Amino acid sequence: MTTYRQPVPLLWWAKRGSYLRYMLRELSCEFVAWSVIYLGVLVWALASGRYDWFQDFSTHPVVIVLNLLTLAFLLLHTVTWFGLAPRAMVVHVRGRRVPAGAVLIGHYAAWLVVSAAIAWVVLA
Repeated sequence: MTTYRQPVPLLWWAKRGSYLRYMLRELSCEFVAWSVIYLGVLVWALASGRYDWFQDFSTHPVVIVLNLLTLAFLLLHTVTWFGLAPRAMVVHVRGRRVPAGAVLIGHYAAWLVVSAAIAWVVLA
Protein backbone atom coordinates (compact mmCIF):
# COMPACT_ATOMS: atom_id res chain seq x y z
CA MET A 1 0.00 0.00 0.00
CA THR A 2 1.40 3.39 -0.96
CA THR A 3 0.50 6.68 0.58
CA TYR A 4 -0.33 9.77 -1.38
CA ARG A 5 2.17 12.60 -1.11
CA GLN A 6 0.96 15.96 -2.18
CA PRO A 7 3.40 17.55 -4.64
CA VAL A 8 5.41 20.46 -3.28
CA PRO A 9 6.09 23.40 -5.62
CA LEU A 10 9.74 24.05 -6.44
CA LEU A 11 9.65 27.59 -5.06
CA TRP A 12 7.61 26.84 -1.92
CA TRP A 13 10.07 28.86 0.15
CA ALA A 14 9.55 32.05 -1.88
CA LYS A 15 5.93 32.48 -0.77
CA ARG A 16 6.67 33.47 2.82
CA GLY A 17 9.15 36.10 3.96
CA SER A 18 10.57 34.07 6.83
CA TYR A 19 11.20 31.07 4.57
CA LEU A 20 12.82 33.29 1.94
CA ARG A 21 15.17 34.81 4.53
CA TYR A 22 16.04 31.33 5.77
CA MET A 23 16.85 30.09 2.27
CA LEU A 24 18.92 33.18 1.46
CA ARG A 25 20.88 32.68 4.67
CA GLU A 26 21.51 29.06 3.73
CA LEU A 27 22.59 30.16 0.24
CA SER A 28 24.98 32.67 1.79
CA CYS A 29 27.13 29.77 3.00
CA GLU A 30 28.12 29.07 -0.61
CA PHE A 31 29.40 32.63 -0.92
CA VAL A 32 31.30 32.29 2.35
CA ALA A 33 33.00 29.25 0.79
CA TRP A 34 33.82 31.26 -2.37
CA SER A 35 35.42 34.01 -0.26
CA VAL A 36 37.65 31.44 1.45
CA ILE A 37 38.64 29.94 -1.91
CA TYR A 38 39.29 33.39 -3.39
CA LEU A 39 41.49 34.33 -0.42
CA GLY A 40 43.31 31.01 -0.73
CA VAL A 41 44.01 31.67 -4.42
CA LEU A 42 45.29 35.14 -3.50
CA VAL A 43 47.71 33.67 -0.94
CA TRP A 44 48.82 31.04 -3.46
CA ALA A 45 49.38 33.71 -6.12
CA LEU A 46 51.44 35.82 -3.73
CA ALA A 47 53.50 32.84 -2.57
CA SER A 48 54.20 31.56 -6.09
CA GLY A 49 54.94 34.92 -7.67
CA ARG A 50 51.83 34.88 -9.85
CA TYR A 51 50.20 38.02 -8.51
CA ASP A 52 49.92 39.49 -12.03
CA TRP A 53 47.84 36.46 -13.02
CA PHE A 54 45.64 36.97 -9.95
CA GLN A 55 45.09 40.62 -10.84
CA ASP A 56 44.07 39.65 -14.36
CA PHE A 57 41.77 36.96 -12.96
CA SER A 58 40.22 39.42 -10.50
CA THR A 59 39.40 41.96 -13.21
CA HIS A 60 37.32 39.49 -15.21
CA PRO A 61 33.68 40.70 -15.25
CA VAL A 62 32.37 37.36 -13.96
CA VAL A 63 34.72 37.47 -10.97
CA ILE A 64 33.79 41.09 -10.24
CA VAL A 65 30.06 40.27 -10.27
CA LEU A 66 30.68 37.16 -8.17
CA ASN A 67 32.66 39.18 -5.63
CA LEU A 68 29.94 41.86 -5.44
CA LEU A 69 27.33 39.15 -4.85
CA THR A 70 29.66 37.63 -2.28
CA LEU A 71 29.92 40.94 -0.45
CA ALA A 72 26.13 41.23 -0.31
CA PHE A 73 25.68 37.67 0.92
CA LEU A 74 28.49 37.99 3.46
CA LEU A 75 26.76 41.06 4.88
CA LEU A 76 23.47 39.14 5.01
CA HIS A 77 25.23 36.19 6.66
CA THR A 78 26.86 38.45 9.25
CA VAL A 79 23.72 40.40 10.10
CA THR A 80 21.60 37.26 10.45
CA TRP A 81 24.27 35.56 12.56
CA PHE A 82 24.52 38.57 14.84
CA GLY A 83 20.73 38.52 15.15
CA LEU A 84 20.93 34.93 16.38
CA ALA A 85 23.88 35.53 18.71
CA PRO A 86 21.89 36.71 21.76
CA ARG A 87 19.91 33.46 21.66
CA ALA A 88 22.92 31.27 20.83
CA MET A 89 25.15 32.55 23.62
CA VAL A 90 23.82 33.33 27.04
CA VAL A 91 26.26 35.61 28.85
CA HIS A 92 26.17 36.06 32.62
CA VAL A 93 27.99 38.80 34.52
CA ARG A 94 27.94 38.67 38.32
CA GLY A 95 25.21 36.06 38.25
CA ARG A 96 22.87 38.09 36.04
CA ARG A 97 22.10 37.50 32.41
CA VAL A 98 23.38 40.18 30.04
CA PRO A 99 20.47 41.64 28.02
CA ALA A 100 20.18 40.47 24.42
CA GLY A 101 20.59 44.03 23.15
CA ALA A 102 23.93 44.38 24.91
CA VAL A 103 25.21 41.17 23.31
CA LEU A 104 24.04 42.41 19.91
CA ILE A 105 25.64 45.84 20.38
CA GLY A 106 28.87 44.14 21.48
CA HIS A 107 28.98 42.11 18.28
CA TYR A 108 28.38 45.12 16.06
CA ALA A 109 30.95 47.18 17.99
CA ALA A 110 33.57 44.45 17.59
CA TRP A 111 32.73 44.21 13.88
CA LEU A 112 33.18 47.96 13.52
CA VAL A 113 36.52 47.95 15.38
CA VAL A 114 37.91 45.03 13.35
CA SER A 115 36.69 46.58 10.08
CA ALA A 116 38.28 49.92 10.98
CA ALA A 117 41.58 48.21 11.86
CA ILE A 118 41.60 46.31 8.56
CA ALA A 119 40.75 49.48 6.62
CA TRP A 120 43.56 51.33 8.41
CA VAL A 121 46.09 48.60 7.53
CA VAL A 122 44.94 48.35 3.91
CA LEU A 123 44.60 52.08 3.21
CA ALA A 124 47.64 53.33 5.18
